[in-house]
Amino acid sequence: MFDLVISNASVVDGSGGSPYRTDVGIIGARIEAVGDLGEAATARRVDAGGRVVCPGFIDVHSHADLTMFRDDAAELLRPLVRQGITTFVGGNCGMSLAPITRENREGLKTYLEVFTQMDFESAVRWESMAEFMQRVEERGLLLNMALLVPHGMLRISALGLEDRPADAGAMEMMKWLLEESMEAGAFGLSTGLQYFPGLFSDTEELVKLSEPLRRFEGIFTSHLRSYTSTTLGKAIDEVGEVARRNGIRGQVSHIFSVPWMGPLHPLALRGLKWLCRHPDAALRLLPGFALDMSMNVVLKRLEKNRREGADMAMDIMPTTAGFTHLLAFFPPWALTGGREKVLARASDPALRREMLKDIEKGKPAWPHRGRNDWSLNIMRQMGWDAVTVMAVHGEKNKHLEGRLFTDIAAEQGKHPFDVMCDLLLEEDGKVLVFESLSEPDDAFTERYTFPALQDPGTMITTDTILMGVGKPSYLFYGCYPKFIGRYVREKKLLGFPEAVRRCTSLPAEFFGIARRGRVKEGYFADLLVLDPERFGTQACFRDPERYPSGLDAVIINGKTVVEDGEVVTGALPGSVLRKNAR
Repeated sequence: MFDLVISNASVVDGSGGSPYRTDVGIIGARIEAVGDLGEAATARRVDAGGRVVCPGFIDVHSHADLTMFRDDAAELLRPLVRQGITTFVGGNCGMSLAPITRENREGLKTYLEVFTQMDFESAVRWESMAEFMQRVEERGLLLNMALLVPHGMLRISALGLEDRPADAGAMEMMKWLLEESMEAGAFGLSTGLQYFPGLFSDTEELVKLSEPLRRFEGIFTSHLRSYTSTTLGKAIDEVGEVARRNGIRGQVSHIFSVPWMGPLHPLALRGLKWLCRHPDAALRLLPGFALDMSMNVVLKRLEKNRREGADMAMDIMPTTAGFTHLLAFFPPWALTGGREKVLARASDPALRREMLKDIEKGKPAWPHRGRNDWSLNIMRQMGWDAVTVMAVHGEKNKHLEGRLFTDIAAEQGKHPFDVMCDLLLEEDGKVLVFESLSEPDDAFTERYTFPALQDPGTMITTDTILMGVGKPSYLFYGCYPKFIGRYVREKKLLGFPEAVRRCTSLPAEFFGIARRGRVKEGYFADLLVLDPERFGTQACFRDPERYPSGLDAVIINGKTVVEDGEVVTGALPGSVLRKNAR
């Protein structure tokens, strides 16, 4: 007897193949049968009425794991399941909540508190990856969670907050922590090479540290060392080298490109911003091959690495607005030694002027390890008007969330950098920001993303940071509905079955997430019931907290989580996924 039969369904099974009419029978957490079940005995039968039944979406670049220590984690993550996400991969960009070691504990505390705005001492009640997984499991999960081992956490455990190469002792400790975490069930190693402390590593460190991944069939993922247009190819090659030399898979995270034109950059940036403000004229004047050129360079670089023996893929967020913590835009030398020292530098007028000089004069030269040649120099490369306040820690400055630093500076009669430093001091370093070349998702900048959105090997991701504070990205509410509503139905960049494959079986297979991502007998029952003609979102940068339309039901591990568009109260059917689970 089945627990649930979904009948009269148009199944899009995640393979990329055409829809077919059939029934889906579920027993426990798994799909037991796909076929004619009209006469089958079942505890519950749901008539899909010809709607599409497809696998739940798998988001392989998320930071939803940073919420998992909280009592309200399930409530905070509701926007994910309400847009059809049934599994996320956390621990990206070299950051997660485990492992926590006694060595350099204060450094780990600083690292996590700046980004998560957590109270480290009261929240952290675990050390190893296994202990963290167990704690999350005991509390219950709204959706499935897989984890990567964070390079940044390993590096701080071994080296503290210092800017120096990993010596033999540090490498031994990092490898031990990696292997212990992989044995606990992690899916691979993640790096944030554009951020502190990952930017202090070199390629040899990454190659050597990743050696154990081959034994575990783990993946190496990377927020690249550079997304600057002139050196992006070299950053992709670095991931390719790690993957090729170790015989493992390599994933390029949330691909984007930040312009750099050398001595002509100020003039070229003004031209780019004009094009962003006048997208109709820009798209009419520029030919398609010119609009596609920048992303096609990325895709060709990936293909070059594949030909050379690297098993590689990438993911993209369907937006032109990135987000991170404000300190990521500061010169690397200013970020060493812990939060107190960092904030002391920001409060020192002479050091503040020195930081500003490095920002305004710095050049993004590979490999971005010098004093003022780091590649996340957003203010130099995108302009001071590219940065918007996303979230602050206290109540005093909540009114600044969603506002450009340049507008705040004009009101206060200050330089934007002084506004940034003063806000960091008032918020104890806990400030998250958006960055975008122009108004987020202007039609001209959006056009750059089209080749990747069409590419059959590129996955779709949210980069979720749902901490219950600030102004969220609208992707946290409508990433997948936007991908399908705008780029499938409206722009017709790809067909619906292929779009579903890109969000389901492709990420499952590349990341090694077993028996998920397909509507197939023996697979876990992570399923969506949706109307493909209505599935979409009205969420946007200025109005992000809007739930999608056209999603009737979400089933996770055989349990209904969303019904008639609403989250089922008390539903916690998610699992901690373990790579080596039997």
